[in-house]
Amino acid sequence: MTHSQPIRLDLSLTSLHHARPFAADVRYVPTGQPKPVVVFVHGFKGFKDWGHFNVLAEWFARQGVVFVKLNLSHNGVVVNGTGDLEDLEAFGRNNFSLELNDIGTLLDYLHQADETQLPRAELDLARLALIGHSRGGGLVLLKAAEDTRVKAVVSWAAINNVNPGWTEELMQHWQQQGVYYVENSRTKQQLPLYFQIVEDYHQNRLRLDIPHNVRRKLRQPLLVLHGDQDETVPVQRAHELKTWKPDAELAILPGVTHNFGGSHPWPNPELPTQALTAAEVTMEFLGRVL
Repeated sequence: MTHSQPIRLDLSLTSLHHARPFAADVRYVPTGQPKPVVVFVHGFKGFKDWGHFNVLAEWFARQGVVFVKLNLSHNGVVVNGTGDLEDLEAFGRNNFSLELNDIGTLLDYLHQADETQLPRAELDLARLALIGHSRGGGLVLLKAAEDTRVKAVVSWAAINNVNPGWTEELMQHWQQQGVYYVENSRTKQQLPLYFQIVEDYHQNRLRLDIPHNVRRKLRQPLLVLHGDQDETVPVQRAHELKTWKPDAELAILPGVTHNFGGSHPWPNPELPTQALTAAEVTMEFLGRVL
């Protein structure tokens, strides 16, 4: 563990799957020694600079890892924009396949970038882990199941099904209207979800089936971390993941909520206590399995 100041690098990514550029950032303490690489994936209505995520990145970097977080391309954030959700049209066109492909684009970049883009000597890509929060937790489970470059997975308050129980009534209305709106409780924005997310789910059902992929294809060490006071994703989801992958490690954190004590914006230079607990449990796991 080192106490030097982490360096931040900002990356601009482009995908083979769509025309929308998206951003990522990298934090590490330069030592000249290769370090494990941890990629962090935000959740629904989230983004890489939400709340305490920058403080979290600094914390992990000081533990001796290269910490990378990305904005999923259709999360509503615009490159060089306000930093918050502002492109609601893009948000509405998002789907799970796009998000999985974005994570793949970032992994490709990490493996292919040259010395002018990333300090190769600092990265040990043979020790690469994914952490995902909420919807991002579901994404990292799916990504690890299809990509052997991932060597360990940690889910934080993860969904365990990309279909959140869409009712027949909702589906009919949604298909007729073409769009369904969800409120962003923080900003009161009405966020559109176009029906294409449902169509994408049906077209890519096997790829997006979390129970099937966790049971059949997820070979990497898995830590399932969840707060017992999660008000958004019931803690039962974590227990279900454990039954699908019995060798997974399960950490149920008492008194911990869905956002691990964080909120946006986060003015404090220290992590929320709940998030620090989650980070420490995660780092202990990664130290053993990577």
